[in-house]
Amino acid sequence: MADRLPPELWSYIFDLAADENVIFYPGLPTSMTPSTWSRAIYGEWKVRTPQDTIGITQRRSYATKKAIIRTCKRWQQLGTEFLVRCLFFDNPTKLRDLRHILDRDTSLGWWVRRLHITHFLNGRGPTMGDFEEPLLAILTQTPNLEIFIVDWPMSAVFGAIADTLGTYCHNLRTVHWHVPSEFISKVIWALESLPNLISVHLTFDPALKEPDTITLGSAESVKLILPNLQQLFLKGCCQDFMEQAAGWTLPMLSSFSFDFGANTLDVPDVVGFLAQHGATLLFLDLNCVPALDIRTILSLCPILTTFCFNLDWKIPPPERSASPTHDDAPNAALEEVDLAPISLTNRPHEHIQHIGLHGCIYAFGVGYASAYLNADPLRTLLVQRSNDANFRALSRASFPRLERVRILSPLLLQDLNDENGPRAGECFERWERWWDACESMGVRLEDCSTGPLGTLPPEPVEEPDESEEEDEDEYEYYTGDEEERTSARVSNVAELRELLEECRKMSAEAEQHQPLFFPF
Repeated sequence: MADRLPPELWSYIFDLAADENVIFYPGLPTSMTPSTWSRAIYGEWKVRTPQDTIGITQRRSYATKKAIIRTCKRWQQLGTEFLVRCLFFDNPTKLRDLRHILDRDTSLGWWVRRLHITHFLNGRGPTMGDFEEPLLAILTQTPNLEIFIVDWPMSAVFGAIADTLGTYCHNLRTVHWHVPSEFISKVIWALESLPNLISVHLTFDPALKEPDTITLGSAESVKLILPNLQQLFLKGCCQDFMEQAAGWTLPMLSSFSFDFGANTLDVPDVVGFLAQHGATLLFLDLNCVPALDIRTILSLCPILTTFCFNLDWKIPPPERSASPTHDDAPNAALEEVDLAPISLTNRPHEHIQHIGLHGCIYAFGVGYASAYLNADPLRTLLVQRSNDANFRALSRASFPRLERVRILSPLLLQDLNDENGPRAGECFERWERWWDACESMGVRLEDCSTGPLGTLPPEPVEEPDESEEEDEDEYEYYTGDEEERTSARVSNVAELRELLEECRKMSAEAEQHQPLFFPF
């Protein structure tokens, strides 16, 4: 059968079987990318983050492609290019194996489009520096690389990697780097050598030396021009980087995400950055503990369609021209200001349709927040009070085109499932108030899985699908030792036939333009 069809048709079938469309999106997942429910081995439901889903997709795709090339010599010849098109590593030793494969057949590197190295060990064990040589050798042989993701923290090795990318990988469109904050100057020079980038995700770890001693050197005077950059994600200690980026030329920037973690000191100048780049943004995600000037920020971003912020922020009410009426009762005046209605906008925002809410951990009294409810009830009460005030501000008066409000925390959703819903009493009443408020406006209230907030998966009634479980040996990279074994048919031919039959039933029209962002 393998000789009856032309190679072009087989390539098309293999492409459908690999199911890699989502892997090759130039945009990276955002906080609005849906999480999913998955069944654990004992039947318990677990929330799977978008990053976990992509990792599983890459593993399954590789398993499918490996089964294809093991079927017969003809399929091995036609399918090998698909095997190396997307490379995913959660074991550093495989970098050395891949280098030997590419050295043996230099033509394979031409097909590589995505290289993803995930965080595979904790604390003890090798570092990225231990695998610098094979990684650099791999990059020199992948001229068509489009997506380069390294979840593993890079330190001294980053400079050499950036130089190699700028020299050999001119088609690079998406990067995800994790570096110490004192390497900001090297990151700037790396971006300067990659002007065709579409999506950039940067994670900055705290500096290993005193922040006051860090200098940018000549990189401080660089005014980058990134004409194609559409998505920028900054995480961690990015104060100096954001200050520099405020002076760059980013005409196509439409998505900006900022995640400051649990840090509360030395908050970057987000308002200054948005004053320069907010006019073109369609997506804005601000996740930090200290409250930002949300009204000014929304004024600087007039065409936003999606906005995410921390519902735990204590946002002051708009300033009033008249002074408090009880001048002789300052405590009464403070209480009046504290109870004044909150407004998130200076004027109605005509374009925002989707709002994502970070925080909310204390809102429903589940998880570790339930322990705080007894240990520190005042703190819990203050945060819940801010949650209620900010949620009331999500009104049609401020957002006339609002369609959905989504609670973004996967941890909160998991806690709600584990404890079978909000805590009885005030926390359950809060969920009812929020639900009724959204229903009265015709707005959908969702959790991070896009399901209605409060709708949890059913209790397991049967054994979980064993296909969800990953075999440790399933994701082993192809090596030269397998070439002798491909002449004989293997036991999964029947499964491949079923898979190909499903491929034939799929639509023949492929998606011509891949979207930049993952769907909401």
